[in-house]
Amino acid sequence: MKKYFFLFLFAQLLVLSACTNNSYTPKPRGYFKIDFPAKTYQTFDQDCEFSFEYPKYANLVADNSLDTQPCWYNLAFPQFNGRLHLTYYDISSKKEYENLIEDARTFAFKHTVKANAIDQKLINYPEKKVYGVYYAIEGNTASSVQFFLTDSTKHYFRAALYFNEKPQYDSIQPVVNFIKKDLDRMISTFKWKN
Repeated sequence: MKKYFFLFLFAQLLVLSACTNNSYTPKPRGYFKIDFPAKTYQTFDQDCEFSFEYPKYANLVADNSLDTQPCWYNLAFPQFNGRLHLTYYDISSKKEYENLIEDARTFAFKHTVKANAIDQKLINYPEKKVYGVYYAIEGNTASSVQFFLTDSTKHYFRAALYFNEKPQYDSIQPVVNFIKKDLDRMISTFKWKN
């Protein structure tokens, strides 16, 4: 019986001595490492009414949706699991022009429900006859950036950036910031052919 008593006492001392260490440190939060490619550009010069520069790490593919029209493309960013939808319309009337401008605003502001903020910036290159509005949408929304460009008479071009992921703004923010620089380059080099 004494043998079991000493064994029990020894086990109790072991348990009590194991509980005295108060130096617990939580692990730091980890993030995925994102390797951004070098910023090099190529010119989009298809049989369309416009041209612009886009990054070489992106793949330009023709849009294959059911209601696709000529000069509709997707600029795919495979390493970021995202794409930029590009659409173009010939403008035939003032009413059509106004409807397209209103559609762009409506599409951007559909994200108001989940957006933290929607910033609008005017695009104005009168020497190239390129005008438009750039929408930067912050928050857990389906689209982070949208913009349209027009010459106000014959041409209308619209772009919208989407990721094939559940929207988590804090996770995709570094990628969005990286791609926004490419979009700025696309807009600043955008030209109408006639």
